[in-house]
Amino acid sequence: MPTIYIAGDSTAARKAASESPMTGWGEFLHGHVGPEVRIENRAVNGRSTRSFLTEGRLAEIEQDFQAGDFLLIQFGHNDQKIEDPARYTDPDTEYRQNLKVFIDSARSRGGFPLLLTSVSRRRFTAEGEPDPEAVGPYPQAMREVAAETGTPLLDIFASSQQLYRSLGIEGSQQLFMHLPPGSHPNYPDGIADDTHFSQAGAQRIASLVAEAMEQTEGLSALQPYLRV
Repeated sequence: MPTIYIAGDSTAARKAASESPMTGWGEFLHGHVGPEVRIENRAVNGRSTRSFLTEGRLAEIEQDFQAGDFLLIQFGHNDQKIEDPARYTDPDTEYRQNLKVFIDSARSRGGFPLLLTSVSRRRFTAEGEPDPEAVGPYPQAMREVAAETGTPLLDIFASSQQLYRSLGIEGSQQLFMHLPPGSHPNYPDGIADDTHFSQAGAQRIASLVAEAMEQTEGLSALQPYLRV
């Protein structure tokens, strides 16, 4: 039976108890697959394609990865951080090259790579629309890499923006870490974070991922196990 590995950043990663109720969408993906499928959430807070690779985290996945397994690849938020040379990648060069390293790793081991565009930040334009630049040029760069390499793509940036649009500026706040002062012991001063998800938000994004898997060509080996 296949294992699904998640390589990504804090939007997907499992959170420590000290970060609760912040939640990564990867923590809820198990609810959308049958019990015979194992989820290995290897996403880590604060990582970009560059730092994930240089820290040997893909190499750790490779030690366990088996033929028939799936590698979900979602980066971009931290690749944007031009002020941090340990994480920043140019969206036209290194970011694309790094994505191909992940793709080749899965394929060379008889597995299936799957690209997921970055989940959108909650950012709206003056016209009240989700900001198409909320994760800069990285979603489009990933779309182009998917087309170039023939890799299945889940456009979670687009679907998350549609979710925020449907809920509106105020309604979409419930998906993210917005807590007033004194409402949670982990955040005594409160928090207003439009990148990281509440439990409700993580659940909704995990549902978007599962729905996209069900609708994407090239995933016939995985689709029988999905529970959307």
